[in-house]
Amino acid sequence: MADKPTKGLADVVAASTALSDIDGQAGLLFYRGYDIHDLAGRTTFEEIAHLLQHGGLPTGEQLAAYGAELVGGRKLGALAEANIAEKQAPMEALRTLVSLAGGDDPDKDSNSPEANLRKAARLTAQQPILVARYHAARTGTTIPEPDPELSIAANFLLQITGRTPGQHEIETFDACLVLHADHTMNASTFAARVCAATLSDMHSAIVAAIGTLKGPLHGGANEQVMRTLESLDPAAVAQAVRDRLAAGEKIMGFGHRVYKTEDPRATHLRKMSKELAEASGDDTYYRMSKEMEEVVFETKGLYPNVDFYAATVYHYLGIPTDLFTPVFSVSRMAGWTAHVIEQHADNRLIRPDSEYIGERGQKWKPLAER
Repeated sequence: MADKPTKGLADVVAASTALSDIDGQAGLLFYRGYDIHDLAGRTTFEEIAHLLQHGGLPTGEQLAAYGAELVGGRKLGALAEANIAEKQAPMEALRTLVSLAGGDDPDKDSNSPEANLRKAARLTAQQPILVARYHAARTGTTIPEPDPELSIAANFLLQITGRTPGQHEIETFDACLVLHADHTMNASTFAARVCAATLSDMHSAIVAAIGTLKGPLHGGANEQVMRTLESLDPAAVAQAVRDRLAAGEKIMGFGHRVYKTEDPRATHLRKMSKELAEASGDDTYYRMSKEMEEVVFETKGLYPNVDFYAATVYHYLGIPTDLFTPVFSVSRMAGWTAHVIEQHADNRLIRPDSEYIGERGQKWKPLAER
């Protein structure tokens, strides 16, 4: 008899990858062997996307060429352009728009390494544009065209907020994109690889990933963190958190399936939140977050994960709360596409077994006898 299955596939190795690695006991995250602590705040998102998709940190010449490819790939195709569905919820709209973008992609019928790299660059370039265009459509505003001289981070903040972001804001958001770019075999990445393993195309795999990220137990947690902060009285945070925990409620943004200590991304995001709060002149949400963190650790022994401080960072950057998960997809596009490239390069259909727990020995009866 087969071993009893692990619920949620915990500790089951589903694929070999050279893209990212986690040491859960030490609280470390690596992209292609580089410690995230060495990368965050030192590299741009474009460099990290190149690292994941092409296999190495770019030289100056390579970065210029990749940057030009991203600028050239920003233009939306006719299908996506004509169907910015502002009446849908954000993640529903993005799921649809990425699918439509696949129909317009000139490499849609090829999974060759060269075609996949081109599609990866286009998807990485277009995702922030799709989020910004969706937001403009639902608010009835007109956004500036992306500036070819600006980075993905700078252009996104410009298009979402309608104002030219400061250098510190750009650097902070760029670091956020770096921190969220990949994270081993998380649920959305696994979904993308399962789809890609059937030799389906990259856009289909990314649609599967976006549909998975939409779930509140994955990408939706950062939005829920902000909603929780907004619901609390700043003068009574500690007691409210204790009451919720005593009632068996889950406080989003804490604990992780892999990390047994602090999520290394949270370390950077906490610092960013503090800096942005001080710069804004109103550090209420940061102070509330710190108090929540202390109470949850004292009561449950849980550390904050990447979603907890990302919520206040995005808030201070002027990003609407219901766009927090779409922002996650902007950064994770670098990792998702890299995983699809890796899956196609050494493919085998992903087909796990299952344990049947239903009835046995059933006998059919005619309808009149049932």
